[in-house]
Amino acid sequence: MQAFFFPVAAVRQFASIGYCGVSFFFVLSGFILVYTYSGRAASLREFWQSRFARIYPALAFCMLLTGPGFFFCCIRIQAHDPHFNIPEWNWIAPHMWLGAVLSVTLLESWIPQAALAWNMPNWSLSVEAFFYFMFPFLLPRLTRLSRRQLAAIVPVGWLFALVCTLAYMRFHPDGAAEITHHTIGPWIYALKYHPLMRLPEFLMGMAAGLLFLRGERNRKMAWPLVLLGLTAIAAVVVLSPWIPFLVIHTALLAPAFAVLIYGIALRPAGVGVLENRAMEALGEASYPFYLLHPIVISMVFQDWRTGGLHHQTLLGLGIWLLLAVAIAVLVDRFVERPLRRLLRPRRKPVEVAPLPVPAEA
Repeated sequence: MQAFFFPVAAVRQFASIGYCGVSFFFVLSGFILVYTYSGRAASLREFWQSRFARIYPALAFCMLLTGPGFFFCCIRIQAHDPHFNIPEWNWIAPHMWLGAVLSVTLLESWIPQAALAWNMPNWSLSVEAFFYFMFPFLLPRLTRLSRRQLAAIVPVGWLFALVCTLAYMRFHPDGAAEITHHTIGPWIYALKYHPLMRLPEFLMGMAAGLLFLRGERNRKMAWPLVLLGLTAIAAVVVLSPWIPFLVIHTALLAPAFAVLIYGIALRPAGVGVLENRAMEALGEASYPFYLLHPIVISMVFQDWRTGGLHHQTLLGLGIWLLLAVAIAVLVDRFVERPLRRLLRPRRKPVEVAPLPVPAEA
């Protein structure tokens, strides 16, 4: 995105690491699921059904919107039409129906070359679906860990991701002369999009959630933790031109996100002003916004006569943002919420006593 419609340098630099928002989403997901389900009894069917009801309605709606474009572009790529040169789909186009099936079943991220099939943001939902599948099995095991062991998950997961990244940069298994945002290959796609490679971020969020539930909830620590997390994020933004893109992409900021989320969960003084219906509506619409923002970018910026982009101004950015938010709010209100109520389990989970906390290691 940063390459074509952010004319202000500061905005462009911040947007250049916008992909880290997915890492934040994975950490937050682990935290929220632990906060919601720890100490509660719910069958596997109820849990998985509720998760399906949460993510699939908006996803299905978005896929209906983008489906014609996906198949049309794949067919034109197969016909070697130069106006439909989408490098990310060079493998997908000859395997169009496989990519479609994988996308509908949320399995595309398991085959690296198919990770960006159909609507490109969908890969993260494929990863999240794996997290939902694993969560009921992970929670009891993590609950048995001591606080010290839980805290160790954050640096261990962070180091694992960085080691994998540095190994790729050292050995260049895809044979690319230079590793950039546009590098394409099965190994780099596996590093960026495979569920097992993104699992450490989810585990960091789960560990932070369990530590939060066991902690004293000292609100005096809220702002220091929030500021610590924000400072780390700001430092990466400022230094991003000198940090290899792939290092930033793979969980570099996940510990900072965990600290930030923990601090916000402590409810720092003054945060209450954000607790209103407008902010709640925007929060609910953030998911469809994420799924639909590439479509709105095309609507606002794509010049279909030349294949280029236009309106590369702050006004264009403002129009895109307002339009994307408005569409996301409407999708949340009239598509996602009604279908979620229809699909979610009818029987509420039964409250049970919290699991015992093990002794400190």
